[in-house]
Amino acid sequence: MALNMKKLATLMAFMATSCCLSALELPEQLGDHAVLQQLAEVKLWGWASPEALVSVMPSWSSDKYDVKADRHGRWSMRVLTPAGSYKSHSITFVEGSDTITINDILIGEVWLAAGQSNMEMPMIGFNSQPVEGAGRDIARSGRLRDRVRMAYIVRGDKYEPQERIGGRWKVASPENTPYFSAQGFYFARELNDLIDVPIGILCVSYGGTQIEGWLPRETLERHGYDFEAMKAEKDRLPAYRYSTKYTSMIYPLIGYTIKGFLWNQGESNVSNPDRYCELLEEMVAQWRSDWGDTDNSLPFYQTENPGFGWGNPDAVFAAIVREQQNMAVKVIPNCGITCTNDLAYTYETDVIHGTRKREIGERMAWQVAERQYGLKGMPWRSPEYSSMIKCDDGSVRIRFDNAEYGLTPNIGNVEGFEVADVDGKFHKAEAVVDWNTPEVIVSCPDKISDIKHVRYCFKNFSCGNLKNSFGMPAVPFRTDKFKE
Repeated sequence: MALNMKKLATLMAFMATSCCLSALELPEQLGDHAVLQQLAEVKLWGWASPEALVSVMPSWSSDKYDVKADRHGRWSMRVLTPAGSYKSHSITFVEGSDTITINDILIGEVWLAAGQSNMEMPMIGFNSQPVEGAGRDIARSGRLRDRVRMAYIVRGDKYEPQERIGGRWKVASPENTPYFSAQGFYFARELNDLIDVPIGILCVSYGGTQIEGWLPRETLERHGYDFEAMKAEKDRLPAYRYSTKYTSMIYPLIGYTIKGFLWNQGESNVSNPDRYCELLEEMVAQWRSDWGDTDNSLPFYQTENPGFGWGNPDAVFAAIVREQQNMAVKVIPNCGITCTNDLAYTYETDVIHGTRKREIGERMAWQVAERQYGLKGMPWRSPEYSSMIKCDDGSVRIRFDNAEYGLTPNIGNVEGFEVADVDGKFHKAEAVVDWNTPEVIVSCPDKISDIKHVRYCFKNFSCGNLKNSFGMPAVPFRTDKFKE
């Protein structure tokens, strides 16, 4: 009898514990301090008991939204959000007797920032690789508590699509900001200054990854990739595994309502640079499709890879990746790029994580502010090669777009120009700005009398100093198509 009573007590304790376990769950990204996209039907989702009724009550509305979970307990719904503001909101989720309330929710603009280590690089920097000016900006970041927030998505590396991924929202503060993506932080801070609504960044980054890691298996196989052979490589680094960043880090976030995508990746594709544009085009199309974007309305802004020597600063394989990135802007609808050609210091030849993240984030924010939010006159456009005119004295004139008020430096030599004749052997050139036109006069009188081809900063590592009157750097280019 005593034994039976003991069993009964154990059973009752188990049942009591089971009753207290809630079937109602939310993804970590739907938690306290979250930022939701303004003036949108934002997606909310989670898990409950199979076929249970879930009610959602946002504090900004008197409406109650009901949805029935499917037979696996998964549910999702759309909730209309108001205009962005700094007012704190809450959302209550109810299933039967279970209730979850998430607090301190802001309505504003949400951007998904993805890529490899230069997007991942936190404000505190990497070991012996600091972010320039970060100390002061971290110290003062508490004033941005309701202006800049970030969810740093944890790394994932599974081949099968995952439903959940870790990564909670954090408010800007001296305690949290050191671990924010530096580029993401500076982008958000500048954009907030410009449009005056809260900015939320979903940072989805993984150092060392190739673009192939951010694409689904089916896409890669369509492009001739041998997925099974890759999986059979036992010593393959996790960062180089195909598709796993897509299945583990992008897939669980699909549907979190965003304004658009920010991208900083490409360094790990220097071994196969010629395919970068086509793969990036595929990736953007895939992500837009995943988010239900049928008309390319979700913008995609990428970061031009900064200079890095790769053990051979004068080689051009990294320059080809940058060329491919700029080509992608021409073929991907609603796409932009931020030029970084002037942001490496001359001593950073072997520093892959450049220190100047503030300028990158701010320039990207300027472009976004004009193109997505209608702030006219933002100084984001970089001079781009337009044409080459041969002169009687053997020099050539290189004309640039986006330089209607002239080019600088207007005194002294412009660094980074090279010229070649028909043999394709390039030599360092003399180059000076014409004060009266958006042109640079390029010559090499000691080596080449008949210039056929011109390059500007078309090397793995080259610090350019050619800018327009707003200080935006000229985009690296080449007029030749020599196979390197």
